[in-house]
Amino acid sequence: MEQTKYTVKQAKHRPIEVCVPGSKSITNRALLIAALCEGCSVLHGVLFSDDSRHFIQALKDLGFAVEVDEEKAIVAITGHGGAVPAASHGERSGADEVDALVDVGSAGTAARFLSAFLGLSRGRFHMTSSEQMKKRPMEELLRALTELGAEITYEQELYHFPFVIGNTGTQGCKEITIDIDKSSQFLSALLISSVLFDEDFVIHVVGEHGMAYVDMTIAMMAQFGVTVKRLDDRTFCIPKEATYTAREYQIEPDVSAAAYFYAMCPVLHVSTKVAHVHWECLQGDIAFLHVLEQMGCTTEEEPDGIRMNPPAAVLQGGTFDLSAFSDQALTLAAIGCFADNDVTITHIGHIRYQECDRLNAITENLTRLGIACEGTDTSVTIHPGRPQGCEILTYEDHRVAMSFAIPGLVTEGVIIENPMCCRKTFEHYFDVLEEYICS
Repeated sequence: MEQTKYTVKQAKHRPIEVCVPGSKSITNRALLIAALCEGCSVLHGVLFSDDSRHFIQALKDLGFAVEVDEEKAIVAITGHGGAVPAASHGERSGADEVDALVDVGSAGTAARFLSAFLGLSRGRFHMTSSEQMKKRPMEELLRALTELGAEITYEQELYHFPFVIGNTGTQGCKEITIDIDKSSQFLSALLISSVLFDEDFVIHVVGEHGMAYVDMTIAMMAQFGVTVKRLDDRTFCIPKEATYTAREYQIEPDVSAAAYFYAMCPVLHVSTKVAHVHWECLQGDIAFLHVLEQMGCTTEEEPDGIRMNPPAAVLQGGTFDLSAFSDQALTLAAIGCFADNDVTITHIGHIRYQECDRLNAITENLTRLGIACEGTDTSVTIHPGRPQGCEILTYEDHRVAMSFAIPGLVTEGVIIENPMCCRKTFEHYFDVLEEYICS
């Protein structure tokens, strides 16, 4: 689908059963952890998207042996026990020479994870990004890396891409405080690369955002052989002897992507099942299904996935704290108008600093749909109403495009601007809508 605009087709109102790609969050964590292992890890169920392709190419540019089979969704990575293969072990010919050029594109996870890895690794690396990524928060992580011994030279704006980053092999402090109010990826990045320290490494945390994603990171580290000690709720310790063990690893389906189809359940008033999504998933977005339960949906776990059934009557309104799984703020906002009472989404101020200002995207697009809403710096309230056809502004944000397509399934004339921004995580999203929902 190579379109600059896409008109959402009307749904057929029949039960939904779909498969979704592998998890973006788990894919990107697995890619870096595999690179930090000693030996070859084989990853199954890999999500192939703009983000993961940038991550994979970055690993290749850093000298890692990476074998890719997109058709089978498999990636094999040979790690070097924490070393960067491309790093120079001798004198450079000039002061401006670098060991590798890494382009993270618009991939926020790759940007944060690789910055931490390279900032704590011996060598000198030139990191660039898309214009979109240049605007996203990096300061808290880059400040922490500097304290930990990284040397960073900024080429444009301070604490933003592009920059040259690296380490001479000396390490700074062994204890750091990181503020995660703008992104929990700052903490996950430090945790994953903490195996590079030769002494116990302690991280103190300020802020509350996205701790479910941090829990996922810690669980995955354990699956690869590294146990993170929790000294208290806000303090983590990684022992000096921590090392990752190469392995075969199965990546879960992307629950963030599955959430769009579960959100269609009450809107279309049909049952929905997404293959291989189960309550024990590592991904924090599984909690969105509990939000839909609070709004009147019911669920039952079947051997091949969770089935959701629509409310007996109408979707129920309420106030919902989405701080722990804020990617679904857009999804809930897009269906909020179908509730019987106001829907208020709280503790989501940090989404202003993601791929776009997502709070603004919510209020702008709801207004375009003819739905009354009010936003604050940290919340949004949506009033019930009947959507009308309009053009949805996506701001090149995949989650805006996918979320606001949902009202279009029951509203004629909803047009999605730049639908191919979905390549970031789910490049065939609109194809799936046409095949399984609208035909």
